Amino acid sequence: MCWLTDTRGQATVEAAFAIPIVFVLLLLLLQPGIILYDRMVMRSAAAEGCRLLATRSLGASLSDDQCIGIIKRQLSAIPPHDLFHIHHSGCSWDIGLEGDETASEVGVSISNRIHLLPLFDAFGATLGIADAQGCLSIHVEERAPTQAPWVQGSKSGLNPSEWVEARKGA
Repeated sequence: MCWLTDTRGQATVEAAFAIPIVFVLLLLLLQPGIILYDRMVMRSAAAEGCRLLATRSLGASLSDDQCIGIIKRQLSAIPPHDLFHIHHSGCSWDIGLEGDETASEVGVSISNRIHLLPLFDAFGATLGIADAQGCLSIHVEERAPTQAPWVQGSKSGLNPSEWVEARKGA
């Protein structure tokens, strides 16, 4: 048998080339997946916060701190690891609330930072999207009207008792 036609060891050589390429491809898919997951959970928590703000009544015992606590509970779906969100010695979510049921619109903003994976932190620093520590800031803001458009356009305004009286008179 000629040594030029011998195929023993071919799979080992091919694997030596293929395995690093597969790992780099997985790494390239992992970071965008983490960012997308974070943004989806943050957006969902912000939308839930908007619903809480729009439906709480003026005399209710639900304070801003309690709303923030409910939002943080939903944000706990994101693992407390620096690759998902930086969580040093306590909660580091920055949550802002705007408005209540008397406003025409409510808003919730949530922001935090994540530590980028090794190849992405250098690339992000080169592009200027990451800071010196290799961290990326993620910010989500949701806004929602407090009443449906048909309520805002009604003659009786926001008073439900006037809606009932108008309905009885019709």
